[in-house]
Order: sequence, then C-alpha cells, then structure tokens
Amino acid sequence: MPNDELTLNVLRNIDTLKTQRTLADELGYSVGKINYVLKALGEKGLIKAENFFVNKNKNQYKYLLTQAGVDEKIALTQKFIERKKAEYDVLVHELGILKGNK
Repeated sequence: MPNDELTLNVLRNIDTLKTQRTLADELGYSVGKINYVLKALGEKGLIKAENFFVNKNKNQYKYLLTQAGVDEKIALTQKFIERKKAEYDVLVHELGILKGNK
C-alpha cells in the first residue's frame, strides 16, 4: 500500500477526479503510481469504480468513496494533523533555541 500522505491526497481528490492523468499531474506522481494507488484502494474496499461512457470511443471510470473510504480519509487526516502539529512544536522549540530562549 502506498504511503499515508499519498493515500490521503488521492482520497481527498477522488470526488473531483476526471482522469488518472490529471490527478497524477496535480499530485506530482506518474500515472502508473496513481493507477497502483487506485487499485490498492479498490482492493481494500475504500473506493469503488463505476464504468460510464463519455463517448463511443472512450471508456472511463467514476471513483466513489465507500463508507470504509470515508472512515480511512478521516483517520488519515487526523494522523496528518497530529504529525504537522508535532513538526510545528519541534520548529517552535528550535526557533527558541536559535533565539537563545530555552
């Protein structure tokens, strides 16, 4: 399974996903990596894909969060916030040391 931050970014953007290429471009990953993540999320039951036809020549998918996907998105968001708060606390402490305030 991909890292938590990538998984969270995909889950956050799943509702607005137009194509895997646009998501890859937005997140700065290859299309192959995004495809891998989407497949892994589907296998875990966090998303489901629905086929629909855009036109006669193309077959596209609409990705939908399952309830398990919503729960995972919440859990990953909470972990992300906790990690960023811890990073902030370390930076504040380091800044205090640099300023001579221990």
